Amino acid sequence: MAKSALSHRERVKLALEHKVTDRVPISMVCSAVNDPVGFEKYLQKERGISMDDYFKPVIDVIEIFPKYIGPPLKEAEDFWSIIRKEVSYGPGAYEEIDYYPLAGAKTVDDVEAHRWPTTDWFDYNSIPEQIKKLNAEAGEEYCIMVKAGNIFETSWYMRGFEQAFMDIALAPDMIGLIMEKVTQFYIAQTKKVLEAADGMVDLMFTADDIGCQKGLLMSLDMYQKNLKPYHKRLHDAVHEYGAKGIYHTDGAVMEAVGDLIDMGVDVLQALQFDARDMDPQVLKDNYGDRLCFEGGVSVQKTMPFGTAEDVRQETLSHISVLGKSGGYICGPSHQIQFGTPAENIVALFDTAMTAPVTG
Repeated sequence: MAKSALSHRERVKLALEHKVTDRVPISMVCSAVNDPVGFEKYLQKERGISMDDYFKPVIDVIEIFPKYIGPPLKEAEDFWSIIRKEVSYGPGAYEEIDYYPLAGAKTVDDVEAHRWPTTDWFDYNSIPEQIKKLNAEAGEEYCIMVKAGNIFETSWYMRGFEQAFMDIALAPDMIGLIMEKVTQFYIAQTKKVLEAADGMVDLMFTADDIGCQKGLLMSLDMYQKNLKPYHKRLHDAVHEYGAKGIYHTDGAVMEAVGDLIDMGVDVLQALQFDARDMDPQVLKDNYGDRLCFEGGVSVQKTMPFGTAEDVRQETLSHISVLGKSGGYICGPSHQIQFGTPAENIVALFDTAMTAPVTG
């Protein structure tokens, strides 16, 4: 494959400036091939290449994270003290939360007593080292993304999903303190990452799923009062260093898009167009001058259950609509599930690599 005149990084940066590029940028943000063994076998048989070799010229955005150097953790424990376990879905498994460390908290004193992480638990000098290594191996610069934080999700991962929603209504001081602690950490870590990166990180990944299949998980008013202010502070920290915020949410979130822009989101990620009222043309027409987009090719219907031609046509449609005059990074809407035909996976990426882009 001939080397492009644009590097991975240049392509993404131009697209996010709403400029036309040589091809649409491509990424797998919040995504992976959940059957890498099967996909590897297909690529070896049909093309004589590995999965790594297939994706190397394709993927423009690479995610890294500072090295953890904090206190020893238990098996399957993360630095928030959340413990997960594998839960089988047949051919594979997902990691589900098995222990919510603040589920039993009764007072704000209980919350204060939790072992809260600090930025000292991470080696930020590893950031430029990782970036330089990746770029050297590729022979060009990648667009580098680092996780900034998922504030409400981290909070309910500690508190419990139902309890966190009950707290918003019945114990706002409890959930408010948890979210404040989480926000302070993510802001401090974002600043540490971007200071260490010294301009080499372009995207900071932020997230909180606020939608389900048919609408928001909470009222828009509740979201505006209880979640949005925290994310506004986090995105302000991202912008302070010249990076952009790429925000993940699944579900039917059309009524909240204006608020996402207001709190500082630069790129809306996932784009679950199978959810109610999620329409790519409406998104582009109403918000495309202020917002960029990533994802969108359906892992809920088209990729697992459609034909390769169905995937090709959907990919072309998203590039034509969302990518008109730039502003779009093409990719799957989430994890590419086990059982998705390998032909459909390559249909997405092969199509994106050759699809025309329009001004």
